[in-house]
Amino acid sequence: MPSFNQSIFYPAVFFLTGIPGFETYHAWISIPFCCLYATAISGNGMILFVIISESSLHEPMYYFLSMLSFMDLGLCLSTLVTMVGIFWFNAREISFDACIGQMFFIHGFTFMESSVLLAMAFDRFIAICNPLRYATILTNSRIIKVGFAVVIRGTVALVPLLLLLKRLSFCQSHVLHHSYCFHPDVMKLSCTDTKINSAFGLAIVISTAALDAVLILLSYVLIIDAVLSIASPEHRKKAFGTCVSHISAVAIFYIPMISLSLVHRFGKNAPPLVHTLIANVYLLIPPVMNPIIYSVKTKQIRNTMLKIFLSKLI
Repeated sequence: MPSFNQSIFYPAVFFLTGIPGFETYHAWISIPFCCLYATAISGNGMILFVIISESSLHEPMYYFLSMLSFMDLGLCLSTLVTMVGIFWFNAREISFDACIGQMFFIHGFTFMESSVLLAMAFDRFIAICNPLRYATILTNSRIIKVGFAVVIRGTVALVPLLLLLKRLSFCQSHVLHHSYCFHPDVMKLSCTDTKINSAFGLAIVISTAALDAVLILLSYVLIIDAVLSIASPEHRKKAFGTCVSHISAVAIFYIPMISLSLVHRFGKNAPPLVHTLIANVYLLIPPVMNPIIYSVKTKQIRNTMLKIFLSKLI
């Protein structure tokens, strides 16, 4: 464990953490992590390739799905280097500026993914509640505007948060609980008053992920009301079936995020292993599961993947 000079207030480096208590097994532990990364990167890459190359999938629903895959791909790539460095080379050091940069991408892609899930909920709402106007409401130009709004929203929210972090002084241990830089984790190490940072961070979370969650829930209340008014049980089942993939994606995104937030706020006495495991679940499970869910549950995606695979095989 590195020793720290308590008189140093602006850290040259932070020290990332692998799996506490299992450092000697990091090489073996890296195998399942590498498998998860490979699955996430290849799965989301395949989704993007299929949607781009297949003209029949150039529809609003699949455009939003491609945005989701892009965010998941970015989230994986933003932590891959530090994760591999820790497990393979015990490279735990990360400079303060590099840490800030990694936080920008991790939190940025997270907030963008939340916005995309909200856009997908709106897509399902229009498709079920107002299907006759679906094509006129969700035009290509509007989808492009939504994409730009998603990126701008995620970026603008983060810049002041990270600038506020740079003004802090750090005179405590510089050892982080995770294998990547996470804003609450870094902020807890400061010996400066962090009330402004905490309040601003909470405001951003409420105005992005929390607001999106409420709007997604509201959209599904309206969707359920509309579906229950359909007379035919077969049509009701079909309408609900179009939402299953999105509901699953929402669940695997928000449950790990809420769990990690609760651990950081109320789990100060929890073992370091708990922090690390939940942080890794939050980071890897959504990018791994989303391609699997949409490949299994979405017939068009599944059939196109099989067609491409068989054509390459032949």
